[in-house]
Amino acid sequence: MEITLDKHSANQASIKINLKEADYQPKVEAKLKDFAKKSNIKGFRPGKAPVSMVKNMYGTSVLVEEINSILSESLNTYLKEQTFKILGDPLPQEQKSPIDWKAQKEFEFEYKIGFVESVELPLDSKIKATRYSIKVDDKLVDETISNLKTQFGNSTNPEVSTEGDNIYGDLKATEGDFEKTVSLDLTKITKKLAGKFTGISKDTVVEFDAKDVKKGQWEEAFGLFEEESAAIEGPLTFNVVNINRKEVAEMNQEFFDKIFGPDQVSSEEEFKAKVQETLQSNYDRESNLFTEEELKKVLIEKAKVDLPEAFLKEWLLIANDGKVTPEDIEKEYPMYSNQLTWSLISNHIATENDIKAEHEEVIEKTKQMVREQFAASGLGSQMEDSMDMFVDNYLKGEEGQNYMNMLTSIQNEKVLAFAADKVSIKEKELSIDEFKELLEK
Repeated sequence: MEITLDKHSANQASIKINLKEADYQPKVEAKLKDFAKKSNIKGFRPGKAPVSMVKNMYGTSVLVEEINSILSESLNTYLKEQTFKILGDPLPQEQKSPIDWKAQKEFEFEYKIGFVESVELPLDSKIKATRYSIKVDDKLVDETISNLKTQFGNSTNPEVSTEGDNIYGDLKATEGDFEKTVSLDLTKITKKLAGKFTGISKDTVVEFDAKDVKKGQWEEAFGLFEEESAAIEGPLTFNVVNINRKEVAEMNQEFFDKIFGPDQVSSEEEFKAKVQETLQSNYDRESNLFTEEELKKVLIEKAKVDLPEAFLKEWLLIANDGKVTPEDIEKEYPMYSNQLTWSLISNHIATENDIKAEHEEVIEKTKQMVREQFAASGLGSQMEDSMDMFVDNYLKGEEGQNYMNMLTSIQNEKVLAFAADKVSIKEKELSIDEFKELLEK
């Protein structure tokens, strides 16, 4: 057997494997003899059919099977011995001429591969990054409390509408077939249009024109789908069936208990402090995630990993087996290449600095995730007794892939923490509005 590597560029190459008869024939003969011993062919006692007959019947299929097995094993062994990092899977190339499995004695197979030679990323103070933090100010706390008071207030159905109400009724095009029962949020349309819906009662018919509704308000205010709103034009009528109003909740113990649970806070001062603490915790989590993503971008840029773009696009198309189009690959490739580059960088840093995720850390992180899910659903600590079962079921899910994903997640966290200690980090405090602007970039 002869294996040769031909590098076409810094990150793409072809591998040729030449098989001679001596490389495969002993295994083929052994397989055929084994078949003969186990065969049950008409006209012969079980296991007594001549090997020559078995060879005529099964020789070609056994040859193909053994050659494929030898190719797979030898290619994998060869690639493991190389210093470069293989990306994706080797792509078999078309034969220059059809294979004659009955007459041919020597075979040559060619594979295309993509790889990176190495990842170089010295972590030192020359690398500049930013750690972002969000300051929860009194304005945000007051706005949040105001929203909570509206959200958790009692619902009423007044006789006459006013600003901020929801108007339930039948929306109908004067010309055409469009008709649908909707709930209109007056806070999400223009003040001019909302004026037509204030000071009215049940059974009122409001007339307006489709052009009075701004872009996006059909979906936000009327709850329509895009395909529904796209066809609406001209004059419309809205027959009011009911008026819904949320009264503002009073700042009392009942309200405090609805938000944070029984007896967690007992005064307006404690409630405000708890809201601020909760907001700060949530935004700390968001800013930490944003900081990590920004650090990844810096490290990806500094590492300058040269990916085999053409090969990877071809491999992605083949690997997805008709589930995606070349256009899909082009659109998604930048995100995929960033994820792949970060994976290479993370593994490089982890290997160089002996950073590992331990089994106990996987268990603890999964428990934390499960607790958060239960808390969000209102179940809380009552599920703690069954925690080990939930964790075990989750980690075994997707044929063990959940466990590997959690392991990778923990390693990434450790790698980012390690990198943050080595590079130069500048602290930057943002208002919530400034943070939202950053996210939109």
